[in-house]
Amino acid sequence: MRTLIYFANAPCVRSEPVRSPARTGRRYSHCRSWPVSEPRAATRQVGQSGLAIPRVALGCGNFGGIGSAPEFFGQGLSTDQALELMDAAWALGVSHFDTADAYGGGRSEHAIGRWIKSRGVRPQLTTKTFNPMTPGADHGLRPDRIARQLQASLERLGVDQVDLYLAHDYDPDVPIAETFGAFEAAVAGGSIRAYGVSNFGAGQLAAALDAGSPLAIQDSYSLLDRTDEREVLPLCERRGVAYLAFSPLAGGWLTGKYRRGEPFPAGSRMTQRPEPYRGLLTEQTFAALARLEAMAANRGISMAGLALGWLLADDRVTQIVIGPGRPEHLRPVAEAIDHPVTAAEKAEIEGIFT
Repeated sequence: MRTLIYFANAPCVRSEPVRSPARTGRRYSHCRSWPVSEPRAATRQVGQSGLAIPRVALGCGNFGGIGSAPEFFGQGLSTDQALELMDAAWALGVSHFDTADAYGGGRSEHAIGRWIKSRGVRPQLTTKTFNPMTPGADHGLRPDRIARQLQASLERLGVDQVDLYLAHDYDPDVPIAETFGAFEAAVAGGSIRAYGVSNFGAGQLAAALDAGSPLAIQDSYSLLDRTDEREVLPLCERRGVAYLAFSPLAGGWLTGKYRRGEPFPAGSRMTQRPEPYRGLLTEQTFAALARLEAMAANRGISMAGLALGWLLADDRVTQIVIGPGRPEHLRPVAEAIDHPVTAAEKAEIEGIFT
């Protein structure tokens, strides 16, 4: 077992840090050395790119904001809180960080860049582009904008290359072949290793596959949002597209924080951006959550750990992207990995939410 040493709330292990082949950074001044992140879960290949990514990534959409919503820029986690969370994730073995240029209006990428520079280690990185960086600014997937936004992302992150670059939404005003032409140029130039899409439906993904070679799609998927099971996941299986699931805990609904007849906790998604989750306010949802919580208790883990374990038990899911608000919110990840869901349990869980 590794021995953790704590300095200024940052866990350190006495071992040599991992460095980027293209860039090195100074070591974190509070530690003699920074730990090698030891993955807790197996990696999966992303198409034919040669890129292998871990089953779990740290979602950084709450660093300096609440996703890409301009009205929340400057809110969410402070830089110090983001650094502490990245420390905890790295110590747990989560070595892939997922962000976007517009998360917090660039604040998320800045925080990750500061973490990389100060710790002297290099996580795998996913970033995305589409949304405006400031209220009223341009958005979309024009090739010239992609080139500009990618360069700005690299500068904020302090790296020369990102592992995975995603179109953060579908742009009906730009032919997808033009967008992918810009992505292919970035691959050829070495600034990205692989590219894909996010928030695409089945028809949009099919059109994208006809126009280019996206190797991954990142969509919302959880026990409470299984829309992609009908068409997107089967299409990914047929075409060899890596499926990345964001919002695996449905904005906190699968953690047990929302209770029937009780007010929403202050600072929760239901008090900040409730629109995507209003449809869950039903008696059927609360009944299903109660059954899931009882099943989790019988296994000796949290409801969130069981919900994540259900996703990890699905071979069609390449990666899940978790978005914890505090270091202790990472515990369900360890539970899901250390207590894998069996095929029989997976079927029982799905029956609860049918």
